[in-house]
Amino acid sequence: MDLDFSPEQDMLRDAVAGICADKSSLESVRQMEKDETGYHPEFWNAMAELGLVGLIIPEEHGGTGMSMVDAVVVYEELGRTIAPSPHFVSSVLAGGVLTRAGTAEQQQTWLPRIATGEVVVTPAWLEPDNSSGPTGVQLRASGGPDGVTLTGVKRHVAFAGSADALIVLAREDDGVSLFLVDPAAPGITATPQDTIASDNQSRIDLDAVAVSDADRIGPPGAGWPIWHDTLLDGAILAGAQAVGGSMFAHALATGYAKERVQFDKPIGAFQAISHYLADAVTAVDGARTLVHQAAWARDEGHSVERLAPMAKLFATRTFREITGTGIQIFGGLGFTVEYDVQLYFRRAKSLELNWWDPSHLEELIAAEVLDSPA
Repeated sequence: MDLDFSPEQDMLRDAVAGICADKSSLESVRQMEKDETGYHPEFWNAMAELGLVGLIIPEEHGGTGMSMVDAVVVYEELGRTIAPSPHFVSSVLAGGVLTRAGTAEQQQTWLPRIATGEVVVTPAWLEPDNSSGPTGVQLRASGGPDGVTLTGVKRHVAFAGSADALIVLAREDDGVSLFLVDPAAPGITATPQDTIASDNQSRIDLDAVAVSDADRIGPPGAGWPIWHDTLLDGAILAGAQAVGGSMFAHALATGYAKERVQFDKPIGAFQAISHYLADAVTAVDGARTLVHQAAWARDEGHSVERLAPMAKLFATRTFREITGTGIQIFGGLGFTVEYDVQLYFRRAKSLELNWWDPSHLEELIAAEVLDSPA
């Protein structure tokens, strides 16, 4: 495994960092917390102009067709600046589902437009009081003469208010199925949800929403393996985002520890602070290595059934712990709205809980450990 980045990947990192600095400053991040769209169009358009929206969508479908390691480079920078965008849900998850299982017509209709940022497609997956596993999908798809009707509730649907389509996971008699659904269809009600990250999420109520057979993705009952495989990519990139956020949060805390003086010396001179920072940077380096290894394995065609959940579990936990420590180093002031570290703490906790929560990640890893030959 080669963990050195190529000159082209270094240039890619610089390009993404430049876009984030120019179009998605922390001031802009704060503004987007109160915005109904949830992301800045100028930032989204700048990403699209460089081909970054279609990052891992294959070239034959209008994307850029970059590697998973390339995508990690991009997501570390997105995490470093906590830039809000629908890239993860639309390009990575929805694009991944359609690439894996969409019909030729669905791929021609949606993938090129997802890749250019013209449309946003977001998955509607989680349900109230249900788990992150396949048994957690209980929204019912009832058969009809020309398709199905969907009835149930989805929650934490990201960027639903600006989405052009939803990918709804629903249960049929033979398992979990996937459907493309118009968010403006009769029977759909979207309600904004408050979240710890103050990001753009909604509750979606579906009441006998009619969906035609042409909008079915994949065979009946075969949706969960498609979704699971797509979320393996998502876990790697969520881990990369957490690594980027951890690096910036650690830099914030380190800078404050050098500047804040108590008893005639910087507080970083005291072991109680310096050892926290040493432990934190060690954890960040470990998380980054694990994420890079998972991305490399994915590119090389190796199984990431264990590596991807490990990367997401450890990196997001590290992000949450480092931002929590950062707030304490700031003496509690870090949790006031004037300080940036609270922005990172709230997003760290949200990222830890979303897209496979720690409990489900531990179950996936444990299953791989227990099923492996002794």
